[in-house]
Amino acid sequence: MWAYGVSPRRRFAGALAAVLLLTGCGGDLPPDTPGPTTAPPTTTADARDQLAALAAAAQDRTLTAIYTYQAGNHERSVSVTIAKDGSWRVDVPDLALGGTVDISIVRNEIGLFQCALPSADQAVTPNCVKIGGPDADVPGAIDPDVQRALVTVRQVLTDPDAPLDVSTTARIAGAKGQCFAVETTTASVNAALDVGIYCYDQDGTLTAARLDYGDLVLAGPPGPAPTSVALPGPVTDDKPLGMAAPPTPTPTVTGSAHPAT
Repeated sequence: MWAYGVSPRRRFAGALAAVLLLTGCGGDLPPDTPGPTTAPPTTTADARDQLAALAAAAQDRTLTAIYTYQAGNHERSVSVTIAKDGSWRVDVPDLALGGTVDISIVRNEIGLFQCALPSADQAVTPNCVKIGGPDADVPGAIDPDVQRALVTVRQVLTDPDAPLDVSTTARIAGAKGQCFAVETTTASVNAALDVGIYCYDQDGTLTAARLDYGDLVLAGPPGPAPTSVALPGPVTDDKPLGMAAPPTPTPTVTGSAHPAT
């Protein structure tokens, strides 16, 4: 027994007749019927094109800038210099040897270098160790990470073949410009890319980034860039500094173990 004693076919016929009556027997909607008002959302392809354009501007951008770097409960200032000849330098304080030595990562036409800088905890003499060629990535054991967001990620974001999923997202507090969430679509990831949020101003300046290892936010207006970046110290044959603190020396006991009589 159908509800109310009316078959589905008769109910459908009645509904169809009502629709035809309202629409003028199947013609256009009444003149006062409003059309769709919702704008189409930004598609993934549009977002990727927008980010690629800003990253392309970043590849041509030269500057000196300071960023606030928040990693866990530790906040520090990171400086970056991108020179007119393509060389660059990123200084990260309180990082090597258990957070006691400031270091700099420098790339020029000769190669990639890790440089030790004097800090409040270690009065070291500035010196640099070559850790790779001009196109090398920083080895993972000594990688400060932040230079990827500041410099090297631009090459990945402009690569049309990179396996990326890009969408627009809410702006990071303190950032200017447009922010994009970047994910990867395959398990194989370019070493220069960290998934997360990247924010760029229209001139190609990175204004903020939110990544697994911390947040970067531009601390003030960028300054002009030098013609070239100079190494902060001489190149030596020493090994690069690691991130772990050196082992605590074992205290030595001197003198007799027997009490005097």
